[in-house]
Amino acid sequence: MATVASLHLYPIKSCRGIDLDEAVLGAKGFEAFGLGDRQWAVADESGRVLTQREHPRLALIAPRAVPGAMIVAAPRMGELRIGLGRVASPAETAKVEIWGSTFGVHHEGNEAAQWFSAFLGQPARLVRFDERQTRRSNPSRTRGIEALNRFSDGYPILLISSASLDDLNERWRALGHAPLPMNRFRPNLVIDGVGPYDEDHLERLETADAVLLPVKGCTRCSIPSVDQASGRIGPAPVELLAQYRFDARLEGAVLGQNVVVARGIGSVLRVGQELKETLNF
Repeated sequence: MATVASLHLYPIKSCRGIDLDEAVLGAKGFEAFGLGDRQWAVADESGRVLTQREHPRLALIAPRAVPGAMIVAAPRMGELRIGLGRVASPAETAKVEIWGSTFGVHHEGNEAAQWFSAFLGQPARLVRFDERQTRRSNPSRTRGIEALNRFSDGYPILLISSASLDDLNERWRALGHAPLPMNRFRPNLVIDGVGPYDEDHLERLETADAVLLPVKGCTRCSIPSVDQASGRIGPAPVELLAQYRFDARLEGAVLGQNVVVARGIGSVLRVGQELKETLNF
């Protein structure tokens, strides 16, 4: 039987994650401590959302939760406090673009803009998803489930098995590289108790309170090349993945599965929890 090996929340898209002991299955992804997964993003002056693909230093920005606020830290920067109950003024409401879609956001104010601009060395703003917006996952993939997102690329939860990373690392070490940590691949949910790439064949995962549906393989970009501890770009594991994990239908090298919640919004996942798996073959 599969078990929950680890849980991870990324409050700010493309910035450092928070390791969790438990996570609430929210309507738009994991939630914990009053923070939602990818609830915030960093955008440039034109409204384009910035990611580690072009700005690997985002990996060094570390959010954490305290009562009523999110604290943001980075090397050689003072801490930035973002109040969770802050209401944006009309002047702080705008739109941003991600993956061809444009939707509403709230700017988190001038102090946050100055902090992110100083750290990244270019004009930048911290923006919060406008919860009045509806950003749906591709309905042709979600088996009839209305799966919602904030700033995630396209689906609310990303799943990887420990065995899949172990298999990749065995091949990676054979090329003379140090093993890759799981944070290079930025999953929300890591599972044990299944074989390498068995997540590709999961029909569903169940707890007593919830049903999770893996719906689409995750095609990999350049972000796994970024060392999440240093913000430096190194060798590209996606090139190795492409040699044995290329999916012509998805037009990319796959590691992990995008997941939607079929039942159990508001329920809790915990590290060590058992998950009943159903395979699709």
